[in-house]
Amino acid sequence: MSGSGVELTHRAMAMLRAVAAGRAQMSCSCEPDLFIDGFACCDQMTAHDLARGGYLRPAAENATGRVTAELTEAGRAALAVSAAA
Repeated sequence: MSGSGVELTHRAMAMLRAVAAGRAQMSCSCEPDLFIDGFACCDQMTAHDLARGGYLRPAAENATGRVTAELTEAGRAALAVSAAA
């Protein structure tokens, strides 16, 4: 399971919750940008960290443009730990 090295701040957890709720899209690029409810996320540095850290990914492989974002196993685990706390 991936997901180490990223500080999961309140903002990062809110971003993960938005992805889990199906409200997020991300660009398919080397530095993927995150969009929530159609708007660019205010903290793209954290979005990049979450993608590089293995918490979220594009739902469609080999896609271009903007696609639905989905949680990885690490992202689901982070939300589960947060909910249990």
